[in-house]
Amino acid sequence: MNQRKQRFLILGCLFLVCLTVSVFIGRYPEPYLTPISVLRTDTMAQRLVLYLRIPRILAACMLGMTLAAAGTVLQMIFRNPLVEPGFLGVSQGAAFGAALSIVWLGSSGITTQVLAAFFASLGLILSYLLARYIRYGGWTLRLVLAGIAVSALFSSGNGLLKYVADPLTELPEITFWMLGGLWSITWDEVSLIAPIVLVALIIIFMMRWRLNLLSLDDETAFSLGTAPARERAVLLFAAVLATAAVVSVSGIVGWVGLIVPHITRRIFGADAQWAIPGALLLGGIFVILCDNIGRAALAGEIPLGILTSLIGAALFVFTMVRPQPQESV
Repeated sequence: MNQRKQRFLILGCLFLVCLTVSVFIGRYPEPYLTPISVLRTDTMAQRLVLYLRIPRILAACMLGMTLAAAGTVLQMIFRNPLVEPGFLGVSQGAAFGAALSIVWLGSSGITTQVLAAFFASLGLILSYLLARYIRYGGWTLRLVLAGIAVSALFSSGNGLLKYVADPLTELPEITFWMLGGLWSITWDEVSLIAPIVLVALIIIFMMRWRLNLLSLDDETAFSLGTAPARERAVLLFAAVLATAAVVSVSGIVGWVGLIVPHITRRIFGADAQWAIPGALLLGGIFVILCDNIGRAALAGEIPLGILTSLIGAALFVFTMVRPQPQESV
């Protein structure tokens, strides 16, 4: 237990350092690193840090925490290490909503965010309703099958919208949105998603000790004093609602909810008491670092979704081929 606490403290300190250093990383007024002396005298740099850089860092933090925590919850509830937050139709629903806004309602930022969040939530609702009518397997399997079907439907609709989109204006905007990124984040977007994300993450954090029981089969979980269906529904709703909120402003950012829970289990073990807080910190660090690279490495911004997929896939291969260390308690 002492070793887990030490690792958690190290990760927490690394998270705070990452947040602080990120404020000074960017392309203006100097590439890569902004000196403190410049911030004291350059009014433009001060405004850039206050109104663009800090909101973006906070959004990256919420994005990473949400996807990592949601991935941990889903992987434990469905007892499947390949599950990630978007598999219940959330990511594809958000992509369909954003594409629909761009093609038919113009490219207004608030309209795109509202429709993306609406269709992301609709993906969960449709998956749940469809699972109730599937007459094959248990509830977990039915929900997985329903999520696959709903994701495929939204993906097909998204393909149709791409086909009818203007290839010179609308199609590039749809494609760029789906690559994922936080280039348009301001305090307005942060204040819009922060209440939803904070409430959902608090629910997940407070119920993390129940996850160990909910990862068991229904009969065993019920015999240990839980209400499996109700408590799983609460956790699923919190995880997907927070995911829908962050995806509506970031676009599709993959691999965070898949790889971070794996790394967290390597560090803290499978106990959700430690896995959830560890995933929150590690997810925030991962996305903040990827966003720093995306906005500072080149003169033109690298989409966040490309970096998370590239680095996440490399980390996934590394964790799969590396022997599992012995867990210490």
